[in-house]
Amino acid sequence: MLGLLSVAVLIGVALYPREAVAEVQKRVVRIWNIDTFEGGKGSRTAFLKNVARQVSKRDQNVYYLITSMTCEGAEEAFGSGQTPDIVSYGVGFDLAPEYALPLPYEFAGGRTDAGCLAVPWCRGEYALYSLSEDFSAAGSTVISCGGSNLPQVSAALAEIEGEEMDSLTAYVGFLNGDFRYLLGTQRDACRFESRGAQVYKKDLPAYCDLYQYISVLSSEKRTDCFAFLETLLSAEIQGTLHQIGMYSVGELDRAERTVSAFSSRSALDELKELARRKEDKENILKFLQNV
Repeated sequence: MLGLLSVAVLIGVALYPREAVAEVQKRVVRIWNIDTFEGGKGSRTAFLKNVARQVSKRDQNVYYLITSMTCEGAEEAFGSGQTPDIVSYGVGFDLAPEYALPLPYEFAGGRTDAGCLAVPWCRGEYALYSLSEDFSAAGSTVISCGGSNLPQVSAALAEIEGEEMDSLTAYVGFLNGDFRYLLGTQRDACRFESRGAQVYKKDLPAYCDLYQYISVLSSEKRTDCFAFLETLLSAEIQGTLHQIGMYSVGELDRAERTVSAFSSRSALDELKELARRKEDKENILKFLQNV
């Protein structure tokens, strides 16, 4: 009996360390998701986790660790030398371009002198909403503000005057009849749908900054990072973005202009003030890039 027990112990010692070593040797790719503007519905982080599971099914030796981060938390981490392998982010997260690797894709908002360093994996849109089909009727407009994006620029280029309010207050006020029009985003469209409200929509294609970008930062894990991007940007995955109330960049993307993904916070603040004054559209356009 003692001999059999000794054999069992030896077998256990021999086998379990091998499993542990195999687990330790699994390649880990760290991905941070930073939401800087309101999405449609659901979670962009959860969407990325689902994509990660699909990639890992094809290569079980890689594990994608998806973490949701705030702008402030991510900037503090970057400042202390902690960086992910991939970062998903919107305008307002001040990512220095020198962190990012060139991508085999093309998008105006992610282009720098070093190449395309960021590409959107989903987008929103600005629109003017009304409870009536007549968009020419007189009436006040409320501008929905819900993040680091700049609806003020959309309003200025569409020559719309309005009162700025946080997004939920603007939405409620609009449905209560306090305003005839709402300059809002895909978030409002999802709210209307959830409530079953009949609302009419007028597209505002002059400007869009509602892009969720993705950049690769790790040259060491480049192959695994690009495998993730390839899956995320595939037609199959892009076709499921409606699950989170967002759109594919290639799906009827009518935006004419956008702002650089690498715009500093001070530059965005300056652009916002220019848009609020609506004094000189030419100066506003200097900040923008043609899509």
